[in-house]
Amino acid sequence: MSPRFGTAAGQQTTLDVDRRSNREAIGDLLPFLWPKGRPDLKGRVVLAMIALVLAKAVTLYMPFLYGAAVDALDQQDATQIVIGAVVALIAAYGVARILMIGLAQLRDGLFARVGQHAVRAVGLRTFRHLHALSLRFHLTRRTGGLSRVIERGVKAIEFLLRFTLFNIGPTLLELVLVAVIFWWNFGIWFAVVTLATVGSYILFTFKVTEWRIGFIRSMNQSDERAHSKAIDSLLNFETVKYFGNEAHESARFDRSMARYEDAAVRSTKSLSWLNAGQAAIFAVGLSMLMIMAAIGVNNGTMTLGDFVLVNAMLIQLYQPLNLLGFVYREIKQALVDMETMFALLGVGAEIEDKPDAKPLAAKSTDEKSCEIRFENVDFAYDPERQILKGVDFTVPAGRMVAIVGPSGAGKSTISRLLFRFYDATGGRILIDGQDIRDVTQDSVRHAIGIVPQDTVLFNDSIRYNIRYGCPDATDEEVEEAARLAQIHDLIVGLPEGYNSQVGERGLKLSGGEKQRVAIARTLLKNPPILLLDEATSALDTHTEKEIQGSLSVVSRDRTSLVIAHRLSTVVDADEIIVLDHGKICERGTHRDLLAKGGAYAGMWQRQQEAQRAEEILQEVAETDGFVGETVPATPDLIPAK
Repeated sequence: MSPRFGTAAGQQTTLDVDRRSNREAIGDLLPFLWPKGRPDLKGRVVLAMIALVLAKAVTLYMPFLYGAAVDALDQQDATQIVIGAVVALIAAYGVARILMIGLAQLRDGLFARVGQHAVRAVGLRTFRHLHALSLRFHLTRRTGGLSRVIERGVKAIEFLLRFTLFNIGPTLLELVLVAVIFWWNFGIWFAVVTLATVGSYILFTFKVTEWRIGFIRSMNQSDERAHSKAIDSLLNFETVKYFGNEAHESARFDRSMARYEDAAVRSTKSLSWLNAGQAAIFAVGLSMLMIMAAIGVNNGTMTLGDFVLVNAMLIQLYQPLNLLGFVYREIKQALVDMETMFALLGVGAEIEDKPDAKPLAAKSTDEKSCEIRFENVDFAYDPERQILKGVDFTVPAGRMVAIVGPSGAGKSTISRLLFRFYDATGGRILIDGQDIRDVTQDSVRHAIGIVPQDTVLFNDSIRYNIRYGCPDATDEEVEEAARLAQIHDLIVGLPEGYNSQVGERGLKLSGGEKQRVAIARTLLKNPPILLLDEATSALDTHTEKEIQGSLSVVSRDRTSLVIAHRLSTVVDADEIIVLDHGKICERGTHRDLLAKGGAYAGMWQRQQEAQRAEEILQEVAETDGFVGETVPATPDLIPAK
């Protein structure tokens, strides 16, 4: 039974978005502002804060220079104007603007390394966590949607760090200082109107933005679904072509994009309302303060320079305030983007090493092999349906044991349990007398090499895919493994040789070619245990015989567990185990099982009859003159079309 049809009790396979408070979410990011063990990044943060403080000080002083210049020009008699002083004030104003911009750019340049380090650290943490999650989790998730979640979440990190540090806090501080300046210079009512205007602006921004969050979340979910469908369709390009379903796939994608379009339009409309409301609130507040300043000038309590100063100070305050509205909206959207990623990081691994787990220690007398022992093993993907029931067998060191049986008998489940993609629900699995639950997963998987039924390759060169068995291997070692797998000569015959690209999931190669690459990288890994999981069941008879010869080279002097559908591939096994409905119903050598006349003998007879029928059909085709239309056995490693 495939694991996608069941879930273990209590196992989380979907992402439940954690609706935590914004303060907690931002709190998770604060350690990245002061990373442990990185004094260089801490120094950058300190210098960036110094540049920020200096920039704010210059920003607040600029309107005073501007106002003083206006007062210097506001003389009834032109002869009283001291042009040198005016020029000096204007020059000082210009220098202050340059300093303000320069310090802001210096601040951003200093902080860039800190922000990008955070993006890298979170991205790596998420990537590692994904690889630590169980096979069950990945079988229930869409890869395209998962990549979209990570992409948006990681991008939100740098934005949140930068604007939390450089915008929200400094803008609120600037607001308080402006209110104090107005109170000290022009009276308390200037401060009251300023605080009331900004308070109304912030309250309106927060309330409307909270209302918009639902639209943003809906937009992100629609985007994730559309991206998942696009990735899924492109990965299955050949299947789409086989069935001529391009129009069907386009319609599915268009429906997803239509939902995204509706959500995006609602989000844009709500943004328009937000921008209009913000502008109206600030315009009213600015008008009131300017009227008060005009009255002060008329009464003689304020100068024309003070009038200009109030206007300049408010316009200057409006810029970060306007940015504050933008930043709050973007922070809320970034938090939405991060919600699912935080939930992803919160998904617990189904299979974890024990705190005291040690690496697997091979104790076999033969250094090249280990003993495998299944002791009364039970397992179920779903508690309501048992897959393995009391499976008990031993694979002696250096020997070959084959497991056969009908589809759904639990053969491939045994390989997943041996690799510890899942833990047995009953009994135990031992390698050289050590329970694999008591040793590290990495050491168990390092000791096992597998040639699977469906070999999936990376979209890279043939050399890279073979070297994947041992990333530190030299080119000479890679080529030697290819020779042993009987593919070297065919590879060097290609125009680009070992640098030939295999395509997405290896689709440029035929089934036999991919199996030989899998054999070569297993040889390069050189594990003491070999697992062949129906390695030739998807191949034609001619290719199967060629691959079988390569597998014989791989399995020599190794403990081998062979899961097979075609019985002709396991006749030389030291022991054959027959599984039926999760139980061992027969065991013995090929000759012994045929003599018993039981389930194995019945399967053998049916397969022999099918093979004879195939041979008869071939003879009939040749007799009727259709030899020229039969498919010849072509050399492997010619890119599959």
